[in-house]
Amino acid sequence: MGTTSFGDLYKTRDKFRSDYDLAAEAFKVAVADAGIDRAEIDGLLTARVPSYQHMADILGMRRPKLSYGFEQAGRMSALAVQAAINAIATGHCETVALVYGNNGRSVGAQYGGGEPTTPTGQYDAAYGMTSAGAYVGLMYERYRQLNNVPDDGLAAVSINNRNHAKLNPNAVMHDDLDASIYMESRFVAEPLRLYDYCLINDGGVALILTSVERAKKLGKPVIAFSGTAACGDLTNFYTSDDYYYESCKSVADRVYQQAGTKPRDIDVAQIYDNFTPTILFSLEGFGFCNRGEAHRWVRDGRIGLGGELPVNTSGGHTSESYMQGWAMHVEAVRQLRGECGARQVKDAEIAQYICAAPVSSSHILRRIA
Repeated sequence: MGTTSFGDLYKTRDKFRSDYDLAAEAFKVAVADAGIDRAEIDGLLTARVPSYQHMADILGMRRPKLSYGFEQAGRMSALAVQAAINAIATGHCETVALVYGNNGRSVGAQYGGGEPTTPTGQYDAAYGMTSAGAYVGLMYERYRQLNNVPDDGLAAVSINNRNHAKLNPNAVMHDDLDASIYMESRFVAEPLRLYDYCLINDGGVALILTSVERAKKLGKPVIAFSGTAACGDLTNFYTSDDYYYESCKSVADRVYQQAGTKPRDIDVAQIYDNFTPTILFSLEGFGFCNRGEAHRWVRDGRIGLGGELPVNTSGGHTSESYMQGWAMHVEAVRQLRGECGARQVKDAEIAQYICAAPVSSSHILRRIA
């Protein structure tokens, strides 16, 4: 695995900082971490960088057996991992590099506004619905009214992310965040406040996957995917009237069966949080608590270090970095390797990655050697 220094990159904007350069930097770190020669990698999957062909040229990968790129949507991180798993399992290649680069802060990216690309989007734009955050805010408002959620229903999630980020030297955000600061922050798309939104920052992430047999020869703790599944909830708009519950439940049923686990067996969870309500939706859809109860379930330290289910131990997308799910995969592995220092979950053996989105997905990762 490899990542760039998210916090250091956040301090300055650089119009010449490219997404390719950031991805290549993370790739270099990942190759060193794996202890292999670059020439041993025979598959390449990319995301967010415009051209997988140009990325391959930069990395010096002339003739990979597997090569293509994924769109920039955050749901793609898990799907890229699944593609690599399938390619290795079916013998199409032996070792796959997955690389992601994002220079969004330096180029002034905004997750909202702009010209709508669908007929539904054109209609919604007339009413101010111009971003995924607005749609998630609408879903959360429905959830809030149906379940009598108080105004601070998301505060515990945002504060939990920040508390973990303060223990992560590589995180972007280290400032204090408490309930009063959260409640006094401005609305971005009511009822979502400033601290409910993901960051916009620069960075790169790289993952290198290979077979368990080969991994055992590389000298690092072996972290295996023991289950993976996905399910779409595909309509012409971003909102889901059940908060992705049915698609999450479909994924949960299959991924837990594959891995031979249940929610109570999970030691640490990395839950995709482009906006904090998705953590509540995920916890309910994957059976950690009953429907309508997640806003209460996350309180009183339950999702913090030492709690029943530590969640987003790196700081998540609202405090560590917004690498669209990619860095969360890295954090899951680091926790299982025992490499997280002050934020380490004691005796972590099983981790879960969850993404509730128009394509919901999950992996179960386990330390096996």
